Amino acid sequence: MSGIEIEPIAGSLGAEIRGVDLTRPLADADAADIRGALGQHSVIFLRGQKITPEQHIAFARSFGPIVVNRFFTPVDGHPEIAEVRKEPEQKRNIGDIWHTDHSYDEKPAMGSVLLAREVPSRGGDTMFASMHLAYEALSDGLKRTLETLRARHSSRHVFGPEAPYHGSDLASRLRNTEAATQDVVHPVVIRHPDTGRKALYVNRSFTTGIEGWNPDESAALLGFLYEHGSRPEFTCRFRWQPGSIAVWDNRSTWHYAVNDYQGERRLMHRITIEGVALQ
Repeated sequence: MSGIEIEPIAGSLGAEIRGVDLTRPLADADAADIRGALGQHSVIFLRGQKITPEQHIAFARSFGPIVVNRFFTPVDGHPEIAEVRKEPEQKRNIGDIWHTDHSYDEKPAMGSVLLAREVPSRGGDTMFASMHLAYEALSDGLKRTLETLRARHSSRHVFGPEAPYHGSDLASRLRNTEAATQDVVHPVVIRHPDTGRKALYVNRSFTTGIEGWNPDESAALLGFLYEHGSRPEFTCRFRWQPGSIAVWDNRSTWHYAVNDYQGERRLMHRITIEGVALQ
């Protein structure tokens, strides 16, 4: 039997896990319970984990194989870990729009494991939204329509040579523009590969349009879904402390990094977990 405690933090999604010390090898029972909590709550949180990069990598691997991010600056000596950083003099942060990681890949990321190394004295929270609840709150008629549709996703307009971040202070933190060649089509509504529960699978960052629809039609439908998916009753909000970890399921959530800590440093380390093709 596992000795960990799991406490939901909101009515929508998210749970905090206590009784885990990641400086020690993770017991099989604890690992199974943590994976179960992620499946049930879509995003889980651990606090007070003062761990090394090697221990961060070991914890991430308890969820599956690691995907090396193409576009973020890696941590020295640890290409598996992407650095998500904002210095006091920088105005832009990374992730200040509702999105899901790596939806532009043919096999989108299963999840992300984000560790707080340095946080501002206040602000810098991350918000999460449940795409299960967003789908379930739609009318039956719109559900039927959406389940027939597929949407295009791309990395080009976000990370490529013509991406808007060039010329801003984000340019020093992102790299490999020539690697932004990913274009893929996914269902607008997916069945979660593990639970079978349906979820919306479009996002404001990487979705570029509905397959077979013209730009105006796509913009109208996607605009509605983006506003709908970020309704407060579908969300939770996490306040970071040094050593806090969030693990989220990219197949069932969006997330949003709040940029409200101008003049202070925030340094996070993120590992991405490999996924499977979506149906």
